[in-house]
Amino acid sequence: MGRSYKDLVAWQKSMDLVTAIYGATIHFPKDEQFGLTSQVRRAAVSIPSNIAGGQGRLSEKEFRYFLGQSRGSLMEVETQLQIAQNLGYLEPEKTGTLLKACAEIGRILNGLLASICKPPNEGQS
Repeated sequence: MGRSYKDLVAWQKSMDLVTAIYGATIHFPKDEQFGLTSQVRRAAVSIPSNIAGGQGRLSEKEFRYFLGQSRGSLMEVETQLQIAQNLGYLEPEKTGTLLKACAEIGRILNGLLASICKPPNEGQS
């Protein structure tokens, strides 16, 4: 808990995802500006924001809660990307690249959660 959130790979990768999402959604139809475009961007921004907010909390329990929120936002992004592809707003290749980044972030978040949830005496005899 002593490290900065900026040192967390989950935060770094999710910041990269936000940038990629903004780039991918810039050409969505104008009538989606307040719909899918806004929704997927907000969900993407929520991922690193919750990691940072949780890391700044005073307890591991709170940090776990915020990491859970990040995971939920990540699942929203995955769903919204698939919707965008289904509507023809994203090419399958671009969707695949973004979903691959989401999967990597998901694995990293799962590992971070597992490391926080370990009992302090685990592995000691």
